[in-house]
Amino acid sequence: MKILTIFIVMVFFFLSSSAGAARNKIYCGELKGPWYGPYDYLERFNLKDNLDIVEIAHFTPDVENLISGNTSTTPAGDLSYTLNAWPNHHRALATLVKYSIREKSTRIQGLKYPVECYFDRAIRMNAKDAQVRSIYSAFLSHHNRNKEALEQLQVAVNLEPDNATFLYNLGLLYFKQKNYEKASHYAGQAYALGYPLPGLRNKLIQAGKWKGGAAKNSGE
Repeated sequence: MKILTIFIVMVFFFLSSSAGAARNKIYCGELKGPWYGPYDYLERFNLKDNLDIVEIAHFTPDVENLISGNTSTTPAGDLSYTLNAWPNHHRALATLVKYSIREKSTRIQGLKYPVECYFDRAIRMNAKDAQVRSIYSAFLSHHNRNKEALEQLQVAVNLEPDNATFLYNLGLLYFKQKNYEKASHYAGQAYALGYPLPGLRNKLIQAGKWKGGAAKNSGE
């Protein structure tokens, strides 16, 4: 009887997990659809003509700067098209984050999916795209989801260990959590790679936690 009970619990857990995964997959949609693409943004230099077709019609400067849409009334429709065609389009994802902040919402009228779905789709397009992880981390940090933000940025650093910007931002996140040892560690790595802004170093100096050499105490 005990074995049967354990079996039933395991089956229930499996079915619940599978149903949840299916719901999430449907919720954020399949990458392949009736639209153009999808194309991997990391392959954009080899697919310049395909990228130009989308950017010229949909990711115009007015869309990127959230002034107006090009083929839609608001930027949302054109952003949605761009990210359907190129799910991990870095600049479009960054624009989406700015749009979400401006609208103070993660569900923007005119977008096919909630904002966070576009990061799910971008990661499914290419899980090794470090820039996507970094942009997603910024989105999560803005919503005070600091543990998740750290996780995503750590993935970015693991993918590109010599990216000074990623290291600097990871240090900032650790400083925000008052983990000064790790903040100083990543700050040191960023500055060793030539990161130009002194803000994190100055924060650590003011907190008495900087472990590097002498530095000018200037702001960013």
